[in-house]
Amino acid sequence: MGMSVTISVATEQDSEQIFRLQYLCFQSEAALYGNYRIDPLVQSLDSVRQEVVADCVFVARLGDEVVGAVRGKVTEDGAAAIGKLCVHPRLQGHGIGARLLRAAEAALEGERGATKFRLFTGHRSESNLRLYRRVGYQAVGRSKGADGVEMIVLEKQAGAYATTA
Repeated sequence: MGMSVTISVATEQDSEQIFRLQYLCFQSEAALYGNYRIDPLVQSLDSVRQEVVADCVFVARLGDEVVGAVRGKVTEDGAAAIGKLCVHPRLQGHGIGARLLRAAEAALEGERGATKFRLFTGHRSESNLRLYRRVGYQAVGRSKGADGVEMIVLEKQAGAYATTA
């Protein structure tokens, strides 16, 4: 490749690249469930921009290109809700998703006081489940998304960082 991927806080100027990357990355999830109305595919650019401004958002960059992203925010119960983790399909399997998760977790705990982390993934999303388990998340329940997809709820305590990614 010639360049290394860097992880940094997203800026409002990254919103459009995040929006396009999210749309690309979540196509495989939509296909897995036969549902192209999942939230990451129907979210508006303005909504992405609002999240970048208000929430804890990190991006992975390869040069000037945003090739990965993750978002998080602390909820009323002190847990950090982490979502919409995505890595460009051509770069998946190289640890970028785990690096993005670690960056978001560290910021959500250190800067926003999160006591635990919570995320959701579809029940058929084996590669996502493998990643989340590898970095210390455990399934704690199930829920049905607004789009009808059955989701597995995963959590881990703040400070519980897996040593391998």
